[in-house]
Amino acid sequence: MKASDFGPEFLWGVAVAAAQIEGAAFDGGKGPSIWDTFAARSGKTRKGAVPTVACDFYHRYKEDIAAVKMLGFGVFRFSISWPRIFPDGRGPANQEGLLFYHRVIDECLEQGLTPLVTLYHWDLPDALEREGGWTAYGINEAFNAFVQRCAVEYGYKVKYWIVLNEPFGYTSLGYMLGMHAPGKTGLGNFFAAVHHTALAQADGARLLRTEVSQACIGTTFSCSKILPYTSSANDEMAARRIDCLMNRLFVEPVLGMGYPTADWELLERFSIRFATWRLTERLRFDFDFIGLQNYFPLTVRYNPLVPVIQAWEVKARSRKRPHTAMGWEVNGNQFAAIIRQFAAYPNIPPIMITENGAAYADKLVNGKIHDAERIAFFKEYLQALLALKQEGLPITGYLVWTLMDNFEWAEGYQARFGLLYTDFKTGDRHMKDSAHWWKGFLKS
Repeated sequence: MKASDFGPEFLWGVAVAAAQIEGAAFDGGKGPSIWDTFAARSGKTRKGAVPTVACDFYHRYKEDIAAVKMLGFGVFRFSISWPRIFPDGRGPANQEGLLFYHRVIDECLEQGLTPLVTLYHWDLPDALEREGGWTAYGINEAFNAFVQRCAVEYGYKVKYWIVLNEPFGYTSLGYMLGMHAPGKTGLGNFFAAVHHTALAQADGARLLRTEVSQACIGTTFSCSKILPYTSSANDEMAARRIDCLMNRLFVEPVLGMGYPTADWELLERFSIRFATWRLTERLRFDFDFIGLQNYFPLTVRYNPLVPVIQAWEVKARSRKRPHTAMGWEVNGNQFAAIIRQFAAYPNIPPIMITENGAAYADKLVNGKIHDAERIAFFKEYLQALLALKQEGLPITGYLVWTLMDNFEWAEGYQARFGLLYTDFKTGDRHMKDSAHWWKGFLKS
C-alpha cells in the first residue's frame, strides 16, 4: 500500500483543535470558554488538567505548521476559537484574535498547505453558556454572527470549511451525561442542545455559501459501527437505539430526512416537539462533503436497568479484542463498515475522513518514542479505506488525529494521540516512530 494508490487528488492532512493546543487561554483579548471554566472545577478532568497553556500553539504556530509540511501532509485542519474572536460570545470582535488567525492562515499558505477551518470545535464562550449555551434559543443568532464574521474575515483566503465538529459528542457528553463541558445533565438539556445544534449546522453552512465564493463546505460526524452482543431481539433493539443516537441523529436531518424516529419512540416524541415541516426544511443543506470521524466500533447488549436507552457497552477488553490505551477496540473491518453505512444514503455527498487515530501509552526514552502499535493501527485502517475507495466509494481525503499530544478534554494530558510527542513541562515536540512512518508513506 502506497499513498499514491489513493490517487493524485486525495487529500492527506492532520487535524487539531483550538481549545486543545492553543493555550494563551486568557491572553490576546480572549474570553473564557466553557472548557476553561469546566476544567478549573475540581475533579472534572484527569489529574486536574486545564487547557491554560496546552501545547502553546498560540506562540509556536510557525514551528508546528512547519512540522505539518515537513511530514508531507497537504492539509492543516484547525479550528477558530469562538471566545478568541468574540470574548463575550457576541458584540465587538477582538482584533487581536482576528489577527492571530490571519497569521495562522497566512503561514499555511506560505508553506503550501491548504487550511481547512473548523468553526465550532467545542469551545463555546462561557458568557453564552451563562445564558443557557446550546440549550437556549438565542445561541443560533450568536452562532450565525460568529460564522458570518469568520466568513467575511477569512473567506478570500480559506476555501475549505467545516461548520461543526462532532455534534453528538458535545451534546451528549456536555449536555446529557455531564462528562464534558459545560457539565449539564438530563434529556431536556440534551434534546434542546441537539435541536439548536442541528439548526446551527445548516444555518452556518448557508451563511458560508453566501459569503465565501467557491467554498467547499462540510460538517463532521463522529461515528461508530454499532454491533449487538448477541442476535437476540433485545440486543438488536439496543443496537438500533444507539445507532439512532450516535450515527443518524445529525446526518439524516442534513439529508432532508428529518430526525430518525422510526426505530425509537423517544425520538418520535422529540421530533414532534421540535420538527415541524418548516423546521425540517431548515435543517437540510447540500454539503460539498461530509466528514466522518471514527475511533472504534461499539458492541452493546440490552440492559433494562439503564435509564432510557436500556443498553450497555460490552468492553473490548472483556471480549479479548485488541484495543488502545483508551480501551477502544481496534477494528479496521468495522471502520469500513460504518463508512459503508453512511455511503449507502442515496443523496450523501463525498466523504472525507476528518479524524482517525489512536492513543497509546507513549514513553520518551533517549529522545525517541517507539509506537509500533500506532503504526499498525494506521496500516490496518488505511488498508480498509483503500479497499473502499477501490470499490468506488466517494472518499476524498484522510486527516490524522492528531499532529501532537494535547489537552484531550476530560482525559487531560494523559491520552496521547499525537504523531509528535509533547513534553508538557518544556513544550518541546519529539517525532514518534509513527511520524517517521507517515513521512515515508506520504512520499510513496
